Amino acid sequence: MERLKAALAARYRIERELGQGGMATVYLAHDVRHDRKVALKVLKPELAAVVGADRFLAEIRTTANLQHPHILPLFDSGEAEGLVFYVMPVRRGRVARGTAAEGAAALGRGGGADRGARRGRAPVRA
Repeated sequence: MERLKAALAARYRIERELGQGGMATVYLAHDVRHDRKVALKVLKPELAAVVGADRFLAEIRTTANLQHPHILPLFDSGEAEGLVFYVMPVRRGRVARGTAAEGAAALGRGGGADRGARRGRAPVRA
């Protein structure tokens, strides 16, 4: 995390880790320029070294083009010191996994929505 803090110090102040998935780690950060809390999703460097960043970059492109009330917008993205990242809003409240799982259960769908949450496709909550 020190490498990330140093690489993004001028733009974001990393506060703590919110969670991890197979591809990336999400951090709670403070957007220095806009004085707001954000979720910073960073591709795991070891994964980027082995398989490249193409899939993560495709996720960034897709997210940047989505507009829907239930999808968080993309605030920023980029690369710093070899770390590929994107930034989205943080929602206060329960964690995304619990919320998505509860919604799936209410709809009688089991774990489908929960799988989406684990892959980082549900709102990030702090």
